[in-house]
Amino acid sequence: MSNSAPLRRGWTTGACAAAATRAALLRLWGGDWPDQVSIVLPRGERPVFDVAHRAEGPGWAEAGIVKDAGDDPDVTHGALIKARVCAGTGGVTYHAGEGVGTVTKPGLPIAPGEPAINPVPRAMMEEVVAEIAADLARAPDVDITISVPGGAALAERTWNPRLGITGGLSILGTTGIVRPFSCAAWIASIHRGVDVARAAGLDHVAGCTGATSERVVQALHALPDHAMLDMGDFAGGLLKYLSKHPVPRVTIGGGIGKITKLAQGAVDLHSARSQVDFAALADLAGVPDIAGANTALEASRMVSDLGQRVAEAALARIAARYGMARDGSRIGFDVVVIDRGGAILGRAS
Repeated sequence: MSNSAPLRRGWTTGACAAAATRAALLRLWGGDWPDQVSIVLPRGERPVFDVAHRAEGPGWAEAGIVKDAGDDPDVTHGALIKARVCAGTGGVTYHAGEGVGTVTKPGLPIAPGEPAINPVPRAMMEEVVAEIAADLARAPDVDITISVPGGAALAERTWNPRLGITGGLSILGTTGIVRPFSCAAWIASIHRGVDVARAAGLDHVAGCTGATSERVVQALHALPDHAMLDMGDFAGGLLKYLSKHPVPRVTIGGGIGKITKLAQGAVDLHSARSQVDFAALADLAGVPDIAGANTALEASRMVSDLGQRVAEAALARIAARYGMARDGSRIGFDVVVIDRGGAILGRAS
């Protein structure tokens, strides 16, 4: 940032699980407990982790790493990521311990019934096992149980319940690195939501800009939780993915300010990255006076049908750009515009 220190990056739960696996495996296979361990991340970085938890018993060893998410407001920042290792019988096998979820719905990178430990963290742990096994002339046959004390409560603040991951958190990460305030993580969650909805055979999903519009749209269409995609400001992230992975019907809902920006061609609806063009809004309304309004909501109070006009304009823009999916199928969009109290100002379909 221009006038302060750069934001500090952190480490994913997957990186922490791999580091904990290394520490526990070194102890299981006859070494001393390390104070610190280093692992190689997918892009070659070699971070060092302090070992914060140690436990052992007959035939097993367990280590824990406290997750440091840097300056990102990550729900798992400060959580203890533990790995318990014991001898296995055929390669590396994973188990969900306390606070780690289990996949129950198709559409995710991990099959139903498996612990919610994503492919890249699994690959990192398998690399750790293979490396240490080669160094110590051991067979790389290990059972790994990952746990996160308190993870079930933390998971309620994530997308996991909607994605069909029950009982706790997912062990995540594609690079091993948490970049502060990264849009990529949110957009990836949107994509996984679409994947789960498609795998479940849903023919209607909804992307909304916030909690109020989500509540209104879900009640309006009686949609299940896993049909609700937490679009937020990332309309482009949702719409572009749907063009490659279509669902027959999609509702877009939001406040009049954000839907106005969508109607005017913006697909990133954050206030720092797009603004309402009030002159264009006045042209849409046919009322020049609203060009001086401070907000789209203020303008809607000056023109009674402005919400409906915005809904229709947004629908036309979305349908023209995204209505034909890449596989040639049609996506039927509809738009719902609300005010701050949740009253519907306009609907177009």
